[in-house]
Amino acid sequence: MAIYAIGDLHLSLGTDKPMDIFRGWSDYVPRLTENWRRLVAPEDTVVLAGDISWGMSLEQSLADFQYIHQLPGTKIILKGNHDYWWTTKSKMDAFFERNDLTTLKILHNNSYFAEGVHLCGSRGWLFEQGEPQDQKVLAREAGRLLASLQSVGESAGERVAFLHYPPLMGEQMSPEILDVLVQNGVRRCFYGHIHGASCAHAFNGSYRGIDFRLISADFLGFKPIKIEISEDS
Repeated sequence: MAIYAIGDLHLSLGTDKPMDIFRGWSDYVPRLTENWRRLVAPEDTVVLAGDISWGMSLEQSLADFQYIHQLPGTKIILKGNHDYWWTTKSKMDAFFERNDLTTLKILHNNSYFAEGVHLCGSRGWLFEQGEPQDQKVLAREAGRLLASLQSVGESAGERVAFLHYPPLMGEQMSPEILDVLVQNGVRRCFYGHIHGASCAHAFNGSYRGIDFRLISADFLGFKPIKIEISEDS
């Protein structure tokens, strides 16, 4: 059994929002399918770091959820900035149950335990260049990340964090998000949101004792990345 992660699938199987028009995204669904099936086994876990579907509602996103469901593994989904279908966890859980989407789980103010590690996370927040800072949004997202990490309690095992927004990029950073990660002993954080030429400016490395890695789908070549499990987890 293993843990994988990938972000930003940007599926539109039930809506007219093709990503193939963007450079590097041609035939991305068949490529993703082939890579996923080659790597991921039914007993594995895959964390999806936001921007899952272009659907504007759960119903519009159903075809995308059904596609993800039929792929191997248990999928843990967190919110991205384009997941307009997102609603309350109870409504999403009920929708998944009603449509027999038994391999899909929502990561929102909670955590999941797999392969000896705790999978935690939230959407996060990073101010866009030139945009006004929204302290309320930042405080809310930091609180949700904290709730996810604290849901682990005193249980043994590494806390691995997943975010949609990068907590730092270039000269921009979200100190509140970074403080939550540091104060809760997170050593690894995986994030998405960054695409195309901007990937060259994404931070992949160590900062404040945390290893940060970009996992957006196009950056990974539409191939889920395996999360290595340390022996002391």
